[in-house]
Amino acid sequence: MITIIEDSRQQEGKHELKRAYFLRNNIEVVRSKLPFGDYALPPSVAIDTKANMDEIAGNIGGSSKEHQRFKRECIAARDAGCHLIFLIENECGIRCVDDVHIWNNPRSIYSDKCITGARLEKAMKTMSERYGCEFQFCHPDEAGERIMELLGVTDDR
Repeated sequence: MITIIEDSRQQEGKHELKRAYFLRNNIEVVRSKLPFGDYALPPSVAIDTKANMDEIAGNIGGSSKEHQRFKRECIAARDAGCHLIFLIENECGIRCVDDVHIWNNPRSIYSDKCITGARLEKAMKTMSERYGCEFQFCHPDEAGERIMELLGVTDDR
């Protein structure tokens, strides 16, 4: 299935011939405000930043509802042909997925049911394999530069 973006300022009901074509040809239309134009393809790369390890742990190992929402986001990106990269900012020295097992969940002092670093690492690797998303890590001071790097934008633009 192909997904395209239709500008949300396109008036509903005034483009039925296009809508019918999209429907017949298995083209999913997502409405969103575009900075210009009426139709666009989704980006080929998207970065979703996480403020810290706690946030990504909550997304993956939190409530079932939160995990399902996170999983749907990964699937939607994959199905749209977009490479979704989660950039997790952290000050605990984690630089790659293989380091995540060293993370100590601060919530573990309150509950032994919260996700551990080892389980989080395994879940991240499984999600990468199943949904094509990627997990990258950086110190918060490096986040802006890393985003531009991951998007393929260089200093010489």
